[in-house]
Amino acid sequence: MADLFDTASATPKADGPRPLADRLRPQTLAQVIGQAQVLGPEGPLGAMLAAKSLSSLILWGPPGVGKTTIARLLAQETDLAFVQISAIFTGVPDLRKVFQSAKIRRQNGQGTLLFVDEIHRFNKAQQDGFLPHMEDGTILLVGATTENPSFELNAALMSRAQVIVLERLSLADLERMMQRAEKEIDRVLPLTGEAREALLEMADGDGRALLNLIEQVAAWRVEKPIDRDQLAKRLMRRAAKYDKSGEEHYNLISALHKSVRGSDPDAALYWFARMLEGGEDPRFLARRLTRMAVEDIGLAEPQAHSVCLDAWNTYERLGSPEGELALANAVVYLALAPKSNAVYVAYKAARASARETGSQMPPRHILNAPTKMMKDIGYGSGYAYDHEAEDGFSGQDYFPEGMKRPVFYLPPERGYERELKKRVEYFAKLRAKRQSG
Repeated sequence: MADLFDTASATPKADGPRPLADRLRPQTLAQVIGQAQVLGPEGPLGAMLAAKSLSSLILWGPPGVGKTTIARLLAQETDLAFVQISAIFTGVPDLRKVFQSAKIRRQNGQGTLLFVDEIHRFNKAQQDGFLPHMEDGTILLVGATTENPSFELNAALMSRAQVIVLERLSLADLERMMQRAEKEIDRVLPLTGEAREALLEMADGDGRALLNLIEQVAAWRVEKPIDRDQLAKRLMRRAAKYDKSGEEHYNLISALHKSVRGSDPDAALYWFARMLEGGEDPRFLARRLTRMAVEDIGLAEPQAHSVCLDAWNTYERLGSPEGELALANAVVYLALAPKSNAVYVAYKAARASARETGSQMPPRHILNAPTKMMKDIGYGSGYAYDHEAEDGFSGQDYFPEGMKRPVFYLPPERGYERELKKRVEYFAKLRAKRQSG
């Protein structure tokens, strides 16, 4: 059964207790707290409304930032019928009914704003089903999602809708919401200043969660304001927003990687801890740390690779939580190590060159000649044995015949690669000397 709400046919609600979130629901876009970057005169929605030209939209943002409220008020501002469905509970038969009702409404001179909550949960075929109705003007689609639309929505749907990014509410936004709630309930919450700040932090940028917490606190009967410690005992802190397979997973591992690359051990430890607190598998982190060692540090600090493998091995032996400290050691070591991606760049360049020249044979003088016929046609002929050469270096050309010698590896003046740079330059001079001789 579809979770449908159609303002064109809604019946008045029976009188009774209403949740605080419902009582404080904004009646105009001007009352929406936060999201000034999209609702203001210079924002995309503000500009659309000023031009009286609203397009289909995808509202992307975390929970409790006003996606449903904004969609409802957009319909109100543009005199469109507001129809709300949830992708979790709506099937194909339900969608057909929605589209048919919208067509009838259009024939009677009224458009329809169809709000689809959790739109990313629809499969490709279901998403494609919206396209013809968007194109002929039967519906104006407003989808809401907490997931990255570029990962979850079809390209065809994305091309017909503008993505609007909504941000988590700031502490200042949440404080305004709390003050509005206190005015509604006609009392100040029984909290000390520190406890009040803690309550805002517990909401973690989610306005709906804050209002639910306020309702709980408002119901308490206490003789004096509650401090931070008492509040923590009475309320459970919300779990950090983290989806190990979704957008937050990639955001946080990117933050960790870039903090290590940026040589900031404090920031690196913070994002490492954020991922562990969110339930990330430490083995995944061990693997990514090892990748950072070979990609961003390389030969500038050859020991970094071993440090990561040792930390990984230590975690496997100790398990959680003790083994996680070994990974934390690796995080700090990597952050403070000299950085170089010279080998990484050289490797990619060598792969590209190999793809371009993949049919060329090695030069004959470095080919083995296990048979008489191979010796007769020149395999191995002219090979210079480096151990017998002056300085243990023959300076021969090992690239395919006729291929201009490329330079892939350019070590920087950092860490251990300072010494490798000297070696590279030393062998280049010897090579030039041998070849000229």
